[in-house]
Amino acid sequence: MNNLNIQIRPVTPPDVPAISSLAREIWQATYPGIITQEQIDFMLEQRYGHERLYDDLEDADKWLDQAFQEQRRVGFAFSEIYKGEFKLDKLYIHPDVQRRGVGGQLIGHVAARAAKLGYPCVILQVNKRNAKAINSYMKYGFAVRTTTVDDIGGGFVMDDFVMEKKL
Repeated sequence: MNNLNIQIRPVTPPDVPAISSLAREIWQATYPGIITQEQIDFMLEQRYGHERLYDDLEDADKWLDQAFQEQRRVGFAFSEIYKGEFKLDKLYIHPDVQRRGVGGQLIGHVAARAAKLGYPCVILQVNKRNAKAINSYMKYGFAVRTTTVDDIGGGFVMDDFVMEKKL
């Protein structure tokens, strides 16, 4: 693992366009072959449209963090209190810095927040076909808890593992 000198900072309103753009770049490098392009486009608009991100920033039970290597934004994580649990809802790392510990640093940051707030674990959902992400989460202490299929609208579903990391 390389020492990338990563800084983690909160996402602020001026960061929203850059986060939305980074999400699109990462999704286009990650999800073709896992889900259809139509579902990719639908989910990007649903989850990373500017208005949605601005709304997320206003929610006291959601935290949006971004990782920088020097001055370059290389990833982000969104966490939230969801149905009484602490959930890592989104974790995305630019492909050219994946497998170098950026995700682990963001996971550690989110886990520390969850522990400070008194939660015994962090949960997440990951597409069952996203083997790279599943393996990475397992490396950082997550284990599969259950499976879920969620209708997200537009004729699309998320067919996911629910994973858990005990704190």
